[in-house]
Amino acid sequence: MKKYIILSLFCSLVLNTVQAQVAIGKSSIQGVSTLMEFDQKPTNTNGIILPAVKSLPTVTANDNGTFLFDRASKKVRMYENNQWIDLSENPGDTSQLVNNSTNEIGGGVIIGADKTLAKGVLVLESANKAMVLPQIKDPHLTVKNPYPGMICYDTTLKTVAVFDGILWNYWK
Repeated sequence: MKKYIILSLFCSLVLNTVQAQVAIGKSSIQGVSTLMEFDQKPTNTNGIILPAVKSLPTVTANDNGTFLFDRASKKVRMYENNQWIDLSENPGDTSQLVNNSTNEIGGGVIIGADKTLAKGVLVLESANKAMVLPQIKDPHLTVKNPYPGMICYDTTLKTVAVFDGILWNYWK
């Protein structure tokens, strides 16, 4: 009998891991098509802080959709179809960035799969689920001290907002 209970618990754990969905800042996921979802309260002022890299990483087509804050150009950038696309119109400001002097360990975290060909600190891998960005009403007004490389969804303008250290840039 104990074997069956342990086997049932193990199978349940494995199935939950394979179908992993992650809620950040709240206790549960609202949608079935969501791999990662953030607290969406109307008072939310927390976005995602992108990695601030000193040099652009070597990437491949597997890495389409990679977002980062490029310290050299002082812009938020996205990798797509073998090129880096600027999401910031003008160079921002890097003076608020905190230098990370620790050694990088591990290969990053993968959510939604056992392995991936993409390289990143956090890789969301799914054929049928998406990440829902943190939703913030008027981030240029409500986020008091945005950090360079912050990204969110502006619920007022209905667009993606990225902060370059000086200005909020908006993308539809």
